[in-house]
Amino acid sequence: MAVSAGADTGTVAVLDVGKTNVKLNAVTSDGFVLETLSVANPVLPGPPWRHHDLESLGEWIFASLAELGRRHPLQTFVAAGHGSGGVLVCDDPDMAAGAALPMIDYEQPVPEKIQLGYAPLSGSFFDRGSATMHSATHQARQLYWMQEHAPEAVAAARWYLGLPQYWAWRLSGVAASEASLLGAQSHLWNVADRRFAPIVGARGWRSLMPDFADAWQVLGSARPALVRRHGLPEGLHVLAGGHDSSLNHYRYHAGGLRDFIVVSTGTWIVGFSGRTALDRLDEHRGMTLNSDVFGRPLGGVLTMGGREFSHVAGREPPDAAVPDDVVLGLIAKRTMTMPSFGDDDGLFPGSAGRGRISGPPPETPIERKALALLYCALLTAECVEALGPGPLVVLDGSFLRDPLYARLVAALLPNRRVRFNLDTYGVASGAALLASEGRRQRPAPLSLADPGDVSHLSPAVAVYASQWRARARAGHNSGFSRDFERTYR
Repeated sequence: MAVSAGADTGTVAVLDVGKTNVKLNAVTSDGFVLETLSVANPVLPGPPWRHHDLESLGEWIFASLAELGRRHPLQTFVAAGHGSGGVLVCDDPDMAAGAALPMIDYEQPVPEKIQLGYAPLSGSFFDRGSATMHSATHQARQLYWMQEHAPEAVAAARWYLGLPQYWAWRLSGVAASEASLLGAQSHLWNVADRRFAPIVGARGWRSLMPDFADAWQVLGSARPALVRRHGLPEGLHVLAGGHDSSLNHYRYHAGGLRDFIVVSTGTWIVGFSGRTALDRLDEHRGMTLNSDVFGRPLGGVLTMGGREFSHVAGREPPDAAVPDDVVLGLIAKRTMTMPSFGDDDGLFPGSAGRGRISGPPPETPIERKALALLYCALLTAECVEALGPGPLVVLDGSFLRDPLYARLVAALLPNRRVRFNLDTYGVASGAALLASEGRRQRPAPLSLADPGDVSHLSPAVAVYASQWRARARAGHNSGFSRDFERTYR
């Protein structure tokens, strides 16, 4: 039976494990971040593959948890993490960071033999929840690689744990599986049918998968040996934790929203909707089937917007906000960015590596930034339209640092209500709110802003978007400025 944290959750310690950086936050029970400590997520070279340094990271996490505990009344710990990370563990969480084999860096290239062997085992789209993406992105492919490389180590291992559950296990000694993490393109869990993907049984992995726990379930308390060794808070409750983007989505659910699409921006543009019909999902257009923290399907779409932005805006875009007349000037000249610069097709099949600038190239740093914002707003609108119906679109993430982004998205989606959230700690807030799941008497505080009047943008943006969309979908990447590409890529 799922168990929630106690009535008085106090301050919540939220561990947010990203690919590049790790943050430990002290967060109030209603989701406000009080303090954040951060560190780079260390990666070591092979052999046998590039891998994360879990031992040094663990020492930092435990020391930082003790430090935060001296300044805040921490009563609950919960971890959030990306869906491309998992750890094969042994019985002892203290021996070699508990890892039976090193944790694979998901940007590590996969040997061709592993790619070819994995592909026929990976199942249907619903078994995978996504297309098969680049490098070592999927947990099932990582585990397949481990088993092919070191079958004895896999046979002797105790559990395979997603990142949040790994850190919960390190603290509490209790292992759990969790739906939102496994439903984040792990290729291990079929969200639609709520069952493990066929590869789990075919490769003999079922015994490595612990029983499921809800993201808000208390697995236990911090182990006494860890408490003594590191000076951790006594009686710290440890929750199962969940997938970072699903926890950001949960933050809006906890704030009382029900029929909405959320689009988060950063390295990836990630869109989620609980209303998207399963037959609408198209793996060839960057669409995914994720899970919310309740185990329910979330239609998803993702594209590497942050990296696309950097290709267009240049290495050091100006901090100044982009004036509307700059972007209107680019629209008038029909200067367009056509996808995609990176090695991911995103929403446009076959576009990887074909990103170009069409029309007169931008001449100044502020024009380049304006063009990058316009391009990313177009990608955002494509994400929303791919997800289907939904009267409310909520934007959050790093693109909102420039007010033009939200106004452009609102102009591109005239038949929807667009709102934005300037908070930069959605994952930490959503994770902390898990501690009061099932006992919340009223919606959690949530501040959404209106982009304002966009009538001066809408007519020009509508015509431009129609032309851009037709070209992007048809793949008409002709007449591009290669001088721009050589200078600014």
